Amino acid sequence: MRASRLLSLLLLLQTRGRMTATELSAELEVSVRTVYRDVEALSAAGVPVYADRGPAGGYQLLDGYRTRLNGLTAEEASSLFLAGLPGPAAELGLAEVAANAELKLLAALPPEPRSHASRMRERFLLDVPGWYRGADDVPHLTEVSEAVWDQRPLRMTYRRWGQQVVERLVHPYGLVLKGGTWYMVAAPPGGSPRTYRVSRVLTAETAPGRFERPEGFDLAEFWQAYAAEFRQRMYTAEAVIRLAPGTEDMLAYTMGAEVVTAALEAGGETDAEGWRTLTVPIESIRHARWLLLRMGADVEVLGPPELRVLMAEAVTALGKMYG
Repeated sequence: MRASRLLSLLLLLQTRGRMTATELSAELEVSVRTVYRDVEALSAAGVPVYADRGPAGGYQLLDGYRTRLNGLTAEEASSLFLAGLPGPAAELGLAEVAANAELKLLAALPPEPRSHASRMRERFLLDVPGWYRGADDVPHLTEVSEAVWDQRPLRMTYRRWGQQVVERLVHPYGLVLKGGTWYMVAAPPGGSPRTYRVSRVLTAETAPGRFERPEGFDLAEFWQAYAAEFRQRMYTAEAVIRLAPGTEDMLAYTMGAEVVTAALEAGGETDAEGWRTLTVPIESIRHARWLLLRMGADVEVLGPPELRVLMAEAVTALGKMYG
């Protein structure tokens, strides 16, 4: 542990320049006395570190000195793919690894690119979960990710839709983070890949042995095809609506930008008042009623007749409620 701490101290001085013993102790999470001893150890090893006394003093390296001990480990190199996602990196158990990788990467860069990288980190943040919802609780994400990485079979209990709990033995091929939600792409032995929501994994443990990934399997391609198929399965019918002028953005927020963009591109008649007739895909009659009621009087349902009847019944009931 001390060797790792000495390297971290050296990289901190190389990356940030002059730092006080108090600042170093806070970064390394050790006492100031330990920092004194570590600096002495570096000096004894031939590292040109010296101290400036006084209120503006601190430790720094001799001008021009650069360590060559900044190679990335295999784990740290892998964590670079999550360098912009501190939350997901922490969920995967890679928070410390990612922090070490970032420090080594900054230390290896010349001054100008290092300054640019620091500005990027200070000015840009990726917040994955959407508004009005938090990220899923994923207590078994670490076990799942280790099984994915090591190609180990995973035995789990899983809560399906409808609260049914089942036991499964799967070969996990990959993990996907979609809108703040983690999904595992896995297949039963000898079966085809399917998706599992990681927050619904109730217990997880690796099984003996290793599995071989299917030749030519590409996680990105599978997910893209799965997402397209999911949308096709989700939309089982169509509705014809009249949309008030200037409310396209609200309809996109309500029904999804992709759906509304396609409907607008398909055209639709516009009447003298500026209202536009559109055909939009829907999941079900009742789900469409719930969505379109959010638009209030800015949408009129023209069809199918069952949906128009449900809208009329809902409006009548609201009228009675509010008198």
